[in-house]
Amino acid sequence: MADLRLIYGFHAVTSRIRQNPEGVMEIYLQSQRQDQRMRDLIALAELSGVRVIPVDSARLDGMAGGARHQGVAARVDAARRVQHLSDVLETLTEPPLLLVLDGIQDPHNLGACLRSADAFGVHAVIAPKDRAVGITATVEKVACGAAETVPYITVTNLARTLRELKDQGIWVVGAAGEAKQDLHSFKHTGPLAIVLGAEGEGLRRLTMETCDELVRIPMLGSVESLNVSVSTGICLFEARRQRSVLA
Repeated sequence: MADLRLIYGFHAVTSRIRQNPEGVMEIYLQSQRQDQRMRDLIALAELSGVRVIPVDSARLDGMAGGARHQGVAARVDAARRVQHLSDVLETLTEPPLLLVLDGIQDPHNLGACLRSADAFGVHAVIAPKDRAVGITATVEKVACGAAETVPYITVTNLARTLRELKDQGIWVVGAAGEAKQDLHSFKHTGPLAIVLGAEGEGLRRLTMETCDELVRIPMLGSVESLNVSVSTGICLFEARRQRSVLA
């Protein structure tokens, strides 16, 4: 039996239909909304063979739990198409660039991290199954489709997974405020996994000890730290910038 859940918002629903139409059971559209954006979505759903169900705004509000749904929701199969990192690594034609998130709890932060991962060509995002938010409807909406385009792989033991990455020749670099080396002076354009910690707590001790190297983002102002999704964007941008210089 399929593991069904609800996603909502134009970006999340449109991306799911384009990427995996067979995983979309049905979409619910606010019957009062008849603008061009809605008509385009209906045409895409019909072309993809997805059932369209018009509903009133009150029902959509209830389905989305009061979240801002934009008049669109969909019931989808929650099974992820990519389950193992090896499925990703075996298909790459360039050195892997991976993002490892050590226990992100806030769905808005995870969604924003996925958007950055998509923007900078990350091949997969790795996160622990426990003590982490996972992919939710809020994550999918904030990610604006990136939850469908970037493989999100959960693991039972993050430290063990990092050691396995190192065994495969992937350099594991953690972002930590206490690191002596700053991000810009760090030079590595080969196989790379960038590790960022949870909101407030940062990297867990075992995760930090497992990294090959630690780097910090240079801070010139009075604030001591950045939001994890902002830090993710900065680190991924620098990794891609270094690769493009050598390309």
